[in-house]
This record gives sequence, C-alpha cells and structure tokens, in this order.
Amino acid sequence: MVKNWQGVISRVRSALMRRGRTEQDADDLVQEAWVRLECYRREQAVDEPEAFLMRVALNLSIDAHRSRLARGEEVALDDVVLVDRTPSAEAVLLSRERVARLGVCLGRLNDKTRVIFLANRVDGMSYQQIATQHGVSVSAVEKHIAKATLLLTAWMEGW
Repeated sequence: MVKNWQGVISRVRSALMRRGRTEQDADDLVQEAWVRLECYRREQAVDEPEAFLMRVALNLSIDAHRSRLARGEEVALDDVVLVDRTPSAEAVLLSRERVARLGVCLGRLNDKTRVIFLANRVDGMSYQQIATQHGVSVSAVEKHIAKATLLLTAWMEGW
C-alpha cells in the first residue's frame, strides 16, 4: 500500500501539467482518477495503486483532449475580451452634426472655390488637372484651396 498519497497526487498532477494541462484541469483529472481507483478497489485488489492512478489520470487527459478536438475548443468567457468596434450612439450623433455643419460651411464658399476644393479633396484631382479643367493657373488653384481650407477650419473649430 502507498503511504504518502500527497506525494503520489503531486507527481500525477505534475505529469498532467507537463502534458499541457492547467492546474485546475490537472486537479479535476486527479480527482476523477482517484474516484475510479477507489471504485475499482472495491471489487478487485490493486497491486500498484500509484501506477493505476497515474495511468487512469493520463488516459482521462487523453480522452478529454480527443473530446475537445472532436467538438472544438471551449473558451471561458472570463478569458475573452470582446471589443465592439462600432461607434457609440453619441459618436454617431456628433459625426452627423459635424457633417451637417461641414455642409453648411461648404455652402458658404463661393462656387468656384467650392468646386476647386472638392475636385482636389473629394475627387483627388491634382492642382494641374484642376487648373487645366477650369482654365486657371496652378497658383490660382492653390489660392482657392488655401482659402477654402482656412474658412472651413475656422467654421469647424470646436466641432
């Protein structure tokens, strides 16, 4: 008969943890193996209870691993950090207010400045392309865009 069960249990736990089990899983497997050992001992003699306990615990570990593979990995919700990347209702409302304010600000620009500014910023046209399209110099395009940028920045300040 094995005299030092604490040492045996410790060795079985260590063997399970070396095979990738967590402390909690190892404890659960050792407990289940102990129950099986005691149930088996009621009906038959066990010559090597330490070896029996180790073999049962390792077999239970293998069975648990196969079961996880078959049904997929389980994840405890406490271990998962869920990130909601959607903006909050407040952020959506503020964004809509900013867009509305920007629309009002763009409406305050004179037509030529607004068209040149939007051609560059929205349509992605170069200064040279805009100058050619509108029959003005590149310098004039630069001035229209600078004027629009300054006015829009001032009107949107604080928004």
